[in-house]
Amino acid sequence: MSSSILPIGTRVYVLNYGPFRGLKGTILASDMLTDDTDEPFGFYLVALTGAAVPGPIWFEYDEVGTVGLPAVEHRARIEVTSAGSAK
Repeated sequence: MSSSILPIGTRVYVLNYGPFRGLKGTILASDMLTDDTDEPFGFYLVALTGAAVPGPIWFEYDEVGTVGLPAVEHRARIEVTSAGSAK
């Protein structure tokens, strides 16, 4: 996984060697610890799909990987005319 912090709503899968390995879910919350190092450390609260447990589970940041691209905010689309100017 990359060293960037994943936003809430990102689809992830579990990487660790526990009973949840390979399950997919959605990040509901994150709790990141900061210090002087460049590497983040923290936890993600993940709502798993198909898990036998009723609620979301906390995973260390390096125990999850993204499914596809991370969630991003939608931005206004800029339309470019044939003359090359933006509207």
